[in-house]
Amino acid sequence: MSDSATNYGAGTGVEGSPHGAGDGTRAVRAGLPEPVKHEPTLPGPVFAAHFHLPGEPTGPYTYGRDENPTWTHLERAIRELEAPGQDDVETLVFASGMAAISSVLFSQLRAGDVAVLPDDGYQALPLVRDQLEAYGIEVRTAPTGGDAQLDVLDGAKLLWIETPSNPGLDVCDVRRLAEAAHARGALVAVDNTLATPLGQRPLALGADFSVASGTKQLTGHGDVLLGYVAGRDAGAMTAVRRWRKIVGAIPGPMEAWLAHRSIATLQLRVDRQNATALKVAEALRARPEVTGLRYPGLPDDPSHKIASQQMLRYGCVVSFTLPTRARADRFLDALRLVEGATSFGGVRSTAERRGRWGGDAVPEGFVRLSVGAEDPADLVADLLRALEESAD
Repeated sequence: MSDSATNYGAGTGVEGSPHGAGDGTRAVRAGLPEPVKHEPTLPGPVFAAHFHLPGEPTGPYTYGRDENPTWTHLERAIRELEAPGQDDVETLVFASGMAAISSVLFSQLRAGDVAVLPDDGYQALPLVRDQLEAYGIEVRTAPTGGDAQLDVLDGAKLLWIETPSNPGLDVCDVRRLAEAAHARGALVAVDNTLATPLGQRPLALGADFSVASGTKQLTGHGDVLLGYVAGRDAGAMTAVRRWRKIVGAIPGPMEAWLAHRSIATLQLRVDRQNATALKVAEALRARPEVTGLRYPGLPDDPSHKIASQQMLRYGCVVSFTLPTRARADRFLDALRLVEGATSFGGVRSTAERRGRWGGDAVPEGFVRLSVGAEDPADLVADLLRALEESAD
């Protein structure tokens, strides 16, 4: 991880912004239109199912399922974060992270193709696998850690990477995997949800697609469902856009506007949450009842070496295991500053025992903790108190 987050790409794509601006400047200015006297800096949401369209339909906005000015501003903002200064990158926003994931997989794969997925990734991926196989697509899986997906790449059409993985927080070498996949003629998509564009930029590491759930830390307030796909290949992105139109997986204008509004504080939130996550991980590491502690920012974490080479920030999620299911449940019930919820990335800390859902290959006492923006000392004290109170 570099000492400064300002050296990963140059330019903001925003008129009047300094070339090579830092992440905070970029986040605050991203996607804003040219200023117009007496108009708001960020125009309000455009609620329109159709647009005035006399004559030939040659303009940018025709029908609400295809385009919306509010999406346009948000898509430009995300592009400026995912690929600063690179105008050849296109971004498309979706109604949810799953809509974005599905758009890449189902727009790029056909019957007879081979897809390689992580076997330790987002819990919904097994559902996607079932549907892919129903369409005659072969699905192979391998763990994220150790770049194990390399072993099943031959003959693949698309490699799907999730790094850091959710919930286990393993990290793989994106550049190495992308180079290997491209050498075999495969496309590469990286789920960048946990890292965010301020933590990792997959396109710069060689990926063809950067895909994420904007529901999580990108928007960061637990009040918006959103997804996006960013990519450089025009043909591939045309197929993604067509899939969005076919299935109608579009965000509402209010959700898009809220997301854009929230991005302005992304750097502030990410830096606070990442710094606190490291303090939390260090505190938990000293507890005898805590095992399997994972946070890529810890120097002794198994993923730290590769994470430090390709990530700018290590994320806000910490995972660990308590001795039993009952102990984990008591711990979660004892927390006062941490809410029980199944998402992550919000300004309010959340946690859950992941085994309650089934599907994740984790111990019964496994806890995924999403670190929020509370004062670090308060959050650490709450966690340690809950550990003490939940003891047998």
